[in-house]
Amino acid sequence: MRSENPPVVTVVGIGAGGFPDLSGTARARLTEAELIFGGQRQLDLLPDEVRATRRPWPSPLLPALPGLFEAGRGRRICVLASGDPMFHGIGATLARVLGPDRITVLPHPSSVSLAAARLGWDLARTDVVSLVTAPVAAVGRVLAPGRRLLILSAGADTPAAVAGYLSARGYPQARLTVLEQLGGPGERLLTGAAGDWAGPAGDPLNVIAVECGDGPPLAVVPGLPDTAYESDGQLTKREVRAVTLAALAPTPGALLWDVGAGSGSIGIEWQRSHPDCRAVAVEADAGRAATISANAAALGVPGLRVVHGRAPEALTGLPDPDTVFIGGGLTRDGVLDRCLDALRPGGRLVANAVTVESEAVLAGAYARLGGELTRLTVQRGSPVGGFTGWRSFMPVTIWTVTR
Repeated sequence: MRSENPPVVTVVGIGAGGFPDLSGTARARLTEAELIFGGQRQLDLLPDEVRATRRPWPSPLLPALPGLFEAGRGRRICVLASGDPMFHGIGATLARVLGPDRITVLPHPSSVSLAAARLGWDLARTDVVSLVTAPVAAVGRVLAPGRRLLILSAGADTPAAVAGYLSARGYPQARLTVLEQLGGPGERLLTGAAGDWAGPAGDPLNVIAVECGDGPPLAVVPGLPDTAYESDGQLTKREVRAVTLAALAPTPGALLWDVGAGSGSIGIEWQRSHPDCRAVAVEADAGRAATISANAAALGVPGLRVVHGRAPEALTGLPDPDTVFIGGGLTRDGVLDRCLDALRPGGRLVANAVTVESEAVLAGAYARLGGELTRLTVQRGSPVGGFTGWRSFMPVTIWTVTR
């Protein structure tokens, strides 16, 4: 998408306080500009003394960007962005499209920085979630007792949606503070408990601060309780899941294929390990595919991609993975080979087997390619009359190999 020799672009962050709150350098760049792009709300903050042609962003934006700047070649161009352009803003996108050497960024304090300043919160110890393009369920990944959250709102209705989600997830006593028009003349703060939230929709420019208080904890390490998942029985058990995730070794930004995903637990806990981890869950059963989506939303990773289809055919067209987990379908012709071929150099594959037939596939692969074989047997205490005995689950064979 990168255009050759694109014009140098100045990206100016602006807050609700408008033009007077900008630095002298930022005001000068805007006054000297011949063409200014931005959202309509940001463009409306400019005074008449800024005489440049003002162009609201088109929709969809990303495909249009190279052409917009190519058409402006030779003109002094500015882009207006909300707050800090490099924090969930257009600045990072322009750096990717035009190249970081072709933009100059003049940031303004972000709404998150302003909110932390108003509340006296330590921003380094506060979780930030953007709901500008994500569903409200994304809050679930960082929801935990005693935590503080700052949520970038999608609009006037977001606070009520967040309050409803918190109540449904067992946090009705969480304290919400909605900070509207931060830094502007219309700045306003509204406060209340999630379970009692009844405020009407307010200003669409808002940030939501959440003090979680008490609520049900959910571990951040792999091995969530089996009861955290809806399932028809096709679920990698907690102990096996923890060992499997350790073998998969998720790293920030890595993409996982979860093949034969069942209830989706492996892909879900992969994505819960870091906000930049990505996963595609491939499941042949339509009912289970729907359950995966529901589980992902409930556990705070609604961005998990679910593909309804049977491997290996359903793998066609998917982005190449960094890591592959095969939890089902090992005995189908072509599944293992297709997954191995798709791996990037240095990529890792982990496959679990519980039947004699699938174990035979892994034994053959181990003989050809090496790697590591592990056999795991799990026993859980269970009532035996008035006593307690051990109930065994089916043993699981785990094969791990790096390409």
